[in-house]
Amino acid sequence: MKSLFLIIAYLGAATMPLILSWLTGGPPRPFPEELASGLGILAFSIILMEFVLSGRFKSISNSVGMDVTMRLHQVMARTALGFALLHPFLYQGTHSGGQRPWDLTRQLTVTTDFSALSTGVAAYLLLPSLVLLAVGRTQLDYKYETWRLIHGMSAFLIALLLLHHTVYAGRYGSQPAMTWVWLAMTGVAVGSLLYVYLLVPLRDKVRAWQVTSVTQLTPKQWEVTLKPDGHSGLSYKAGQFAWLNLGHSSFSMKENPFSICSAPGGGPEISFMIKELGDFTRTIGQIKAGTVSYVDGPYGTLSVDGRTEPGVALIAGGVGLAPLLGILRQMRLSGDPRKVRLVYGNRLVDQIAYREELGARDVYYVLSDPPETWHGETGFIDAALINRIFSDQELHDWVFVICGPAIMMDTVEDHLIEKGTPSHRILTERFDYD
Repeated sequence: MKSLFLIIAYLGAATMPLILSWLTGGPPRPFPEELASGLGILAFSIILMEFVLSGRFKSISNSVGMDVTMRLHQVMARTALGFALLHPFLYQGTHSGGQRPWDLTRQLTVTTDFSALSTGVAAYLLLPSLVLLAVGRTQLDYKYETWRLIHGMSAFLIALLLLHHTVYAGRYGSQPAMTWVWLAMTGVAVGSLLYVYLLVPLRDKVRAWQVTSVTQLTPKQWEVTLKPDGHSGLSYKAGQFAWLNLGHSSFSMKENPFSICSAPGGGPEISFMIKELGDFTRTIGQIKAGTVSYVDGPYGTLSVDGRTEPGVALIAGGVGLAPLLGILRQMRLSGDPRKVRLVYGNRLVDQIAYREELGARDVYYVLSDPPETWHGETGFIDAALINRIFSDQELHDWVFVICGPAIMMDTVEDHLIEKGTPSHRILTERFDYD
C-alpha cells in the first residue's frame, strides 16, 4: 500500500507541469507538435523528480523501502530518456528566428536561435550517457565514488541545461506561471543534492564514531564495530542498514551502504558484516582501532518489530546474513516469544560466519559445495528445501525475511507466493537490479 502511494504521489508530481502547461498554454497546435511538447515536459519533470527519489529522505525510504525508491528511480529514468529522445523528432518543422509579431501565441513552436537550442541539444546528448553509465556501472572499471560524483554532477548539469531550454525555447515554459513552476521544481531538485552532499555531512560531522574492532570472520568477511564519540549513538531497528564512512572526511564520497548486524538491545556500539568485493571492501582488514568514522542512517524496512505473526523465518545467502543476524540477535536479547528459524546458505564451509554464535538449534546450514564430512543441507536454497523446513501452515502464517544473492531471493520469493504466503509477509530489500 505504501509503495502504491509513493508511485501515485510521484506520478502526480511528475505530471503536474504538463497539466499546468495545458491550462496556461493558449490555443492548441497540430497533434504531433503538442505531443512533442508534452513528451519534453514530462521528461524534464521526471528528471527533476529523480533527484528527490535518490535523496536519502528517511520519510520516504523508511516507509516503503529504499529498494522500492531506487527501482522506481531506475524505471523512471529510462522512461524520461525515451520521452526525451522522441521529443525533437515529432515537430513538423523548424522556423528560424525568435518570436514573430504575427505569432503572439507562439504557434511556431521551434526556434533556431542558437542560445535557446544549444542547451537542449547538450542535454539531449548528455542524458543517454548518464543512463547508460548507470546501467553499466558494475561492468565498468572505475570506483563507485568516481561514478557517484560523475552521476551527481552530470544530473545537476542536465537539470540546468533543461531549465534554460524549457524556459527560452519552449512555448509553454516561457509562460510566466510555468517559468516559476520550473524554477521551483529545479530548486527542490538542487536542494536534494545539497541535502545529501552538504547538510548530511554537516550533521554527521558533529556525530562522529570510532572503530573499536575489526574482526576477520571468514577468509573474505569481516565484522567492523564502532562506538559513538561523544553522543548517544544510533536509534535503529534490527535489520536496517546505514551508509558507512571509515577514515575520511564527513564530506567525502567514500561511503558505502552496509547492513547493521548488531542488535539495538546490545548497547550503543554498532557492528557491520562486510564482505570483500570491491576496492574499498578489500581494504577493510587494514582499518585500525580508533579510526574516526561517520554513519548516515538508519535506512530500510527489513524489520520484524511490531509484527504479529507467530513465527519469523530468516533466509540468508552469504553476506545477506548481516541484517538477519541483527534481527536474530535482537529477538534473543529481548526474549521474543515468537518462533524463529534461520536458513543460511554458502558455497563452502569456511564461508560460514558466526557459526558458534548461531548454534545448531533452529538453524539450517546449506552448502552448495560441501566437504565429504558435511552432514548439513546441501545444494541451494530452493523450493524443495523450503518445503522440507517449513510446513504449509508455517508458509502461510509466518513472516519471511530474505536477503542474499538476487537469484536466491527470486527463487524463494516466487515459491512462497506460489505456496500462498501473503505478499505482506515476505520482506526483502534489493540493491542490484540489472
